[in-house]
Amino acid sequence: MTQPENDVLKAAQDNLWLHFTRHSSYKEHEIPTIVRGEGAYIYDIHGKRYLDGLAGLFVVQVGHGRSELAEAAAKQAQELAFFPLWSYAHPKAAELAHRLAKEAPGDLNRVFFTTGGGEAVETAWKLAKQYYKVTGKPLKHKVISRQIAYHGTPQGALSITGIPAFKQMFEPLVPGSIRVPNTNHYRADEISGIKGMTPEQYGLWAADRVAQAIEMEGPDTVAAVFVEPVQNAGGCFPPPPGYFQRLRAICDEYDVLLVSDEVICAYGRLGTMFGGQKFDYTPDIITSAKGLTSGYSPLGAMIAHDRLFEPFKDGAEMFAHGYTFGGHPVSAAVALANLDIFEREDLLGHVTRNEGAFKSTLEKLKDLPIVGDVRGSGYFWGIELVKDKTTKETFSAEESERLIRGYLSNALYSHGLYCRADDRGDPVIQLAPPLIAGQKEFDEIESIIRTVLVEGLNLL
Repeated sequence: MTQPENDVLKAAQDNLWLHFTRHSSYKEHEIPTIVRGEGAYIYDIHGKRYLDGLAGLFVVQVGHGRSELAEAAAKQAQELAFFPLWSYAHPKAAELAHRLAKEAPGDLNRVFFTTGGGEAVETAWKLAKQYYKVTGKPLKHKVISRQIAYHGTPQGALSITGIPAFKQMFEPLVPGSIRVPNTNHYRADEISGIKGMTPEQYGLWAADRVAQAIEMEGPDTVAAVFVEPVQNAGGCFPPPPGYFQRLRAICDEYDVLLVSDEVICAYGRLGTMFGGQKFDYTPDIITSAKGLTSGYSPLGAMIAHDRLFEPFKDGAEMFAHGYTFGGHPVSAAVALANLDIFEREDLLGHVTRNEGAFKSTLEKLKDLPIVGDVRGSGYFWGIELVKDKTTKETFSAEESERLIRGYLSNALYSHGLYCRADDRGDPVIQLAPPLIAGQKEFDEIESIIRTVLVEGLNLL
């Protein structure tokens, strides 16, 4: 290893504070350090190649190493490297807002740029609060979200998040967040207490819990419902048939905003530009980020229905909210170039055509005694691991710790697959490769997971 490489590894150990990381894990080991990406693969500092089974972090839609995105960034930086959207505009932000408005469903035509997904969620809640205050319903401020759902780390977004362990150290948080059941049909019996519901029945049951929560809190106090098209945390819960149609009707009945948190699900992850389009519903607000630039530059966006902008069009009313780098000229230029690649290479069509093959390849793993469920949509899948397939018995906290952190995470990586082994909820392996992936990558993912799980069975 060269001295510069040694210096990088030492700096990572001595100075870098990693996100969501137990640093004790690296007391005796170097921190994995990725130096290069190409297509669906990444390379570490030692030159070893890994299949990027998580697209970085559900981000790198068009794959690594796309020179046209780097060139778009460089060109824009030379022309106008920075200018804020505080009372001023710049061409790339305006062009991108117009393009997103054309792609978004219904009358979602107003785009508020942020630098990431948590900020987009924060923006949506603040807009919901102010909208109802200025339209004569000042008590409407609460939000409803689902159990185990992750919506970000800012104080407001974290309040909406449904993972208690992520929140405890930062309490008290923003008041007014209420939790309802999620759409995990695999666990429907224990979630609902009703045995044997079909997916359709469970979907209606879960949606009706939202109506029940609104009634319990008081309809005049609830401003919004935040839901992901496919819930990430817990391991990819797709909506049962009819769920979103019923949820849309409930929100309309009670004058509650339906916020579709598509930080992961937008921009092709499900085979559509926006997640709601995959499941045939139109929200009032979309929150998005990640795949908008394929990660080549930071950018997020809240896309709102025209009527939510109406109170701000005339008079002195102002949405007193913003971010210095929201809608950054370089990021906006990269996003436009990224969307050009989407169109030129028909990435939405590619995901749609290959979704079934990805699913069937992963479902081969169901012959293993530890694999209980394979679920997801598009290029976004979760594999739930169980102790007993017949009873669906899950692992204890101690067993999950040993399985996930003591074995799976390191074993998958050492076998050449970067993905996520997670136990926010029941233990799962999550997969979301770049949208350019195909059967070759699917087979490699299945083969590595199979090898790792078979080798690990004797540890349980």
